[in-house]
Amino acid sequence: MPTTSKPALPENRVVALLRRAGLLDWFLVGLMVAVGLAYLLPGVGSKASPVPWKLLTTAGVALIFFFYGLRLNLDKMKAGLRNWRLHTVVQLTTFVVFPLLALAVRPFFGSEKADLLWQSIFFLCTLPSTVSTSVVMVGIAGGNLPAAIFNASISSLLGIFLTPIWTSLILHTGTGGGQLWGLALDLTWQVVLPVVAGVLLNHRFGSFAERHRQSLRTFDQVIILLIVFTSFCESFAEGVFTSYVPTDVVLLGLGMVALYLLIFGLVWGLSGVLGFAREDRIVALFCGSKKSLVHGSVMASLLFPTTASTGALLLPLMLYHALQIIMASMMAQRMGRQAAAT
Repeated sequence: MPTTSKPALPENRVVALLRRAGLLDWFLVGLMVAVGLAYLLPGVGSKASPVPWKLLTTAGVALIFFFYGLRLNLDKMKAGLRNWRLHTVVQLTTFVVFPLLALAVRPFFGSEKADLLWQSIFFLCTLPSTVSTSVVMVGIAGGNLPAAIFNASISSLLGIFLTPIWTSLILHTGTGGGQLWGLALDLTWQVVLPVVAGVLLNHRFGSFAERHRQSLRTFDQVIILLIVFTSFCESFAEGVFTSYVPTDVVLLGLGMVALYLLIFGLVWGLSGVLGFAREDRIVALFCGSKKSLVHGSVMASLLFPTTASTGALLLPLMLYHALQIIMASMMAQRMGRQAAAT
């Protein structure tokens, strides 16, 4: 009598959604491993290490932005300018509402340890939106994909300039003329020039970049892991985290959840008042509520090159990154089911 194999159990819907988004893979695990290795072997990735980590990450950052520019099509971006009200809501949420919320809670962070935590939260709030995550979630929820691609791309470009301006004004990352000039040079040759070069070469090599999109994404993630590892190595070597306890991390995580839900609610309400179509409201929600770990890791190494607390600076961003994926996935799935039912 032939035996019948048991049918495979259906994959958890959230897990399947995360896998479809390309976000449930080795990367989030890699982030935890990078922090764990930095804790166990801080000397390996610190400035005292013989390995030229700074050179490797600097070159990697330039390549990240070159390949990003290579995938930007100017004609498509020009066409996307038409929906200006939607773009205004997304960009104002990303670069104005987020930072203002962080400034509003500053009085609650009084001690020296709390002030460092607030600075890291404010830095998170000044960052641009993600590209791939925002677009994927908009697609799953049944939103306006061309508008999502345009907004995510514009946000990344604006972040090159607006994030340093915010941190310079509030965190005084560029108070001295020499510092500001040096930062401008670093941003120019590590970020701006590679992006411009990529955009100019889009017509020749843009199709190549699209064909190898997943491989380039993996390269981005590897460079981020190197930046996270070296940042936390330096922080652990200097004892930056000695005053933190697990309760602090739990409370910070809850704060990141509250921040995400607050932004989500504000954008949902505003887009409703403005009379946005459902597809555009979805774009405003998912593009306006995200923060980019890619830009955060890069900007932290550029804006705070001499501080040992870069690891602590990235802690809220790493928590927000993981939590935004989980919460946005569940919300996108629900909206997608609603769209299919209508």
